[in-house]
Amino acid sequence: MNRMSIAAFVALLSLAPIESAFAHADLASATPAANATVKAAPTEISITFTEEVEPKFSSIEVKDAKGNRVDQGAAHTAPNDAKILSVGLKTLAPGTYVVTWHATAADDSHKTKGSYQFILKP
Repeated sequence: MNRMSIAAFVALLSLAPIESAFAHADLASATPAANATVKAAPTEISITFTEEVEPKFSSIEVKDAKGNRVDQGAAHTAPNDAKILSVGLKTLAPGTYVVTWHATAADDSHKTKGSYQFILKP
């Protein structure tokens, strides 16, 4: 290996720990699941993230097909697992619902967001 290759390799290795320190809270799973068709109306939405989230700066909104919010407001983390963020739901009628989430990682304050839908078809 020439000196330029060695220097590039060492530089690349030195970045590895820094990159892993910037973790993001991405969606790992959800209940109801993304694009699921459910037969029973859920009473809450629960999203499991890849990192612990800060509930004060994270949210879940659920809207019906007309754009009306059907969640009960503030989301909260599970008492025993800060990777799980949940929000209660009002009584749902059959139809399509859109879940929009914003998460702030507890460790490094990085923000992520996303959305998915599910269908209630009893």
